[in-house]
Amino acid sequence: MTFDEVIGQQEARQRLLLMTEEQRLPHAIMLCGPSGSGKMALALAFASYLLTEGHPHGSDMQRRQATAMLSKWEHPDLHFTFPVIRPAGTSAEHKMTSDDFGKEWRLMLTKGPYFTLDQWLTEMNAANQQAEIGVGQSDELLRKLSLKSSQGGYKVSIIWLPERMNLQCANKLLKLLEEPPTQTVFIMVCEEPGQLLETIRSRVQRIDIKKIDTEHIRQALVSQRGIDEESALRIARMANGSWLKALSELDAGNENHLFFDMFVMLMRLAYMRNIHDLKKWTENVSSYGREKQKRMLTYFLRLVRENFVYNFKNPELVYMSQEEENFARNFARFINEANVVEISELLQRCIRDISQNANGKIVFFDLCLKMIVLLIQK
Repeated sequence: MTFDEVIGQQEARQRLLLMTEEQRLPHAIMLCGPSGSGKMALALAFASYLLTEGHPHGSDMQRRQATAMLSKWEHPDLHFTFPVIRPAGTSAEHKMTSDDFGKEWRLMLTKGPYFTLDQWLTEMNAANQQAEIGVGQSDELLRKLSLKSSQGGYKVSIIWLPERMNLQCANKLLKLLEEPPTQTVFIMVCEEPGQLLETIRSRVQRIDIKKIDTEHIRQALVSQRGIDEESALRIARMANGSWLKALSELDAGNENHLFFDMFVMLMRLAYMRNIHDLKKWTENVSSYGREKQKRMLTYFLRLVRENFVYNFKNPELVYMSQEEENFARNFARFINEANVVEISELLQRCIRDISQNANGKIVFFDLCLKMIVLLIQK
């Protein structure tokens, strides 16, 4: 993978290259930033650079071989660490390592360098299991990095979501960072650095990755996805700096379409005070898992804000899809100064209650009843 495949992030790219060229590359780097900003894409591109162009004494043949191995993410000097689950039936004595899901990991990487933890959990068939990086992985990483570089250049260790390490693993990784093997570069890809041990954070050079510029997302949608200019600009603005959000807008079957339908249904039934059908609506959304319910409520919260802003008649302030904007033309007047704060607070309370394992049917039916009252304040 090359830097040209990374969307935007020119500043971070130049910083990484400059450190390498000036021979002041730290042994441990931590790329921090929001989901969809391209942290993993940068890590993969930089690792590929170090293992090919970053090897000053390597021959053209070695570079071609390295490029061929990297195309399948099977380079012997590139080591991945990522959170995994413990599949049902696995012996409790077995210490899980990232290699236990190596095939699934490489398959996901070949699909593209932009993905979420939820997508990785789906790839592992995790169901409701939580993924973590355990002490077995730190032991395995120590073993691998103690070996000499097979190509005579760098050894690169990419650690995806290091905040998912358990305490035992984190402490062993700390020792590796304190006494790093020769010619080894650690690249951590982190979304919640505050969850890492302070002693680990103090031993890495942090590089904050910003959201992707809207213009870079627009260009990528046009060049990579063949989207027309107007649609690409609309999607890029809605993506709010996340390539993952931009991709989700292109997926006709993505959750947002379902959530939009549920939002429209809720508002129409609440306006008509149709208690009978609101009860059916409640039973429907109560069947979703809690994480999906929270995503839906977060989507509702965004649409409420967008409909309120729509009333100002300034297109530059509106971040909605064409479908959402079509609905807003007639609905936005019902979200105004009299109720926008209360509706927003109501949805935020629902998210909090669902997070605290409140009964979904009670939470959502209460939402329906209160929405009836709030919508008449127009």
